[in-house]
This record gives sequence, structure tokens and C-alpha cells, in this order.
Amino acid sequence: MLLDLRGVSKKFGGLRAIHDVSFGVAKGRIFGLIGPNGAGKTTLFNVVSGVVSPDAGEARFEGADLGAMKPAEIAAIGIARTFQNVRLFSELTVVENLLVASELGRKTRTMAALLRTRAHHAEEESLRKNALEMLRVFELEKLAEAKATSLAYGNQRRLEIARAMMLRPKLLLLDEPAAGMNTKEGEELTTQIRWLRDTFDLTVMLVEHNMRVVMASCEEVHVLDHGETIAHGTPAEIRNDARVIASYLGTSAEA
Repeated sequence: MLLDLRGVSKKFGGLRAIHDVSFGVAKGRIFGLIGPNGAGKTTLFNVVSGVVSPDAGEARFEGADLGAMKPAEIAAIGIARTFQNVRLFSELTVVENLLVASELGRKTRTMAALLRTRAHHAEEESLRKNALEMLRVFELEKLAEAKATSLAYGNQRRLEIARAMMLRPKLLLLDEPAAGMNTKEGEELTTQIRWLRDTFDLTVMLVEHNMRVVMASCEEVHVLDHGETIAHGTPAEIRNDARVIASYLGTSAEA
């Protein structure tokens, strides 16, 4: 397994956010993590990305113990994420938001920048070229010099995904990428997630409330409720699982 979670638990004070959660995510899969509000989905993402450490159990990525790493170290080994609420650098342009993400892979250092060396200039040009190419992937290249916060909400969401992709991740964590999108934008997002997986040889794990996006894009789904696992399977299996219907989906997985 690319990502392997075994008995992961996390409490905040007296609140049990997740308890004894175990599952694996195989390389190349599009994996969905769903459940009602407060189910522990974002906490689990925070454990995988190093924002918080588990109280019990372990999360491993390609065999490495994520609980022993800082977020920057986790990003460096190939895990990138977006957030439930859009987090862009509001005073920077669209392309500058992507260039910030490029700093982790920069080879020249501070002294080269101060001295304006040839190597520094060459790397600056290369990073900008890569950023513009990524903007083209997300059809945002014409907005490269616009302030990030001037973009429509759907484009801000796409920019955040593009910024995560600048880290060249092996595992991309998407926290509610379809939030605030209309039906057409959700369909386009589904197509884009599959295209990104196939084009960049990615594994994708997403938290999402939009069941149309989940059922259309994911190949495997894990369901949490009150911090515990209640189901795991294919979208078809999850859609027809009585426990999932009772706790989350209601009468229709299309809701």
C-alpha cells in the first residue's frame, strides 16, 4: 500500500475525533473519504499531512512513519494537500501563489539570490515556466498576473489544487474540492481529477460531501461516522450499504 493507516486515533481534550481507523490506499487509486459533519475526515487528513500527530496507531507512507515527521518533511516525500477553506496568499498574483510552492524544490540558496548569480536567474526562469505550464493545465494561464483573491470561487479552488500539484506529489489530498461549485463545475472537477491521476501518475484521496463527485470519480470509498469506520468498499457497495444510508446518505446517494 502507498498509504497505510493502522488503528489511528486522535482526541482533542475530551473529544474523540477519530478512533481506531484502519485502511490502505493503493498506488494509482482515487480514494474517497466520506461521512457526516464531525465524522473526523479532516482530522484524518491532518494526521496524514502532519498537522497533528495521532495519539495511537500509525500512518505510514511508502513505509515511512508520518507521525515522526513535520509537515514540510511530509510534503518533501510526496504528499500534498488542499484545505476545506481556500487558503491562498491574498496579496500575491496567481502565478506567484504557484511559485511559493516551488520553494521546497529550489536548488539555489539565499546567497545565490543575493548575488543574483546566473544559476539563480536560470532557476527563476525554470520555476516560472513550470508554474505557467501548470496554470495552462488548469486553464488559468490568462489569469496569471491577477490577484489570487480576484478569481471567481471555482477558479480559486482550482488554483489551490494547481499549487499543490507544484510539489509534484505522489499522493494528493483534496479536502472538499467541490465545495461551492455548481453541478457543471462539479462534473468538470470529476473529469479533471481523473485526468490528473492518469497524466501525473498520481494517487488521489479526497474528502467530499458532493456525492455525485464521489460516486463518479472514486474507485474505493471509506466511510466514517463519529470518528469510527462504518463501511468500506466500492461506490456501488457504499451506495447500497444500510449503515451508510442511515447515517449519511439518506434515501439517495445522489443527494
